[in-house]
Amino acid sequence: MVTATDECLFCAITERSAHVVMSDETAVAFLDIRPVFKGHVLVVPRLHVETLTDLPADLVGPFFTRVRRAAGAVQEGLGAAGTFVAMNNRISQSVPHLHVHVVPRNRKDGLRGFFWPRTKYASAEEAEDYAARIRAALDRAA
Repeated sequence: MVTATDECLFCAITERSAHVVMSDETAVAFLDIRPVFKGHVLVVPRLHVETLTDLPADLVGPFFTRVRRAAGAVQEGLGAAGTFVAMNNRISQSVPHLHVHVVPRNRKDGLRGFFWPRTKYASAEEAEDYAARIRAALDRAA
């Protein structure tokens, strides 16, 4: 098992990420730098694996428990009506490290099908504000 690699962007982020919202021995969740909507979080396992089928069976439950917590915190912390939770395995996977997208959703927000338009944060401060709101929701749920 490989816990991190020097070549993997997400492994590097788990070690020194900006805008981390959750971090423990199993997973790290952080803001996507090209969010579909502001507050879009990526949840990655600390163990370096490329796809869901590479994740050891004994880590599937603990990892998805973190995804579930992140989904609840994104919804509550941002006042979203719901979330979109998605994962790609190799095809359309921009970084070869397992990651789950947790995207805040609201009715009539414009997201349709599998076309994921991307946006940007106006500043690092704006991104940190979103991260802080999600972290606060995680703290309240703990």
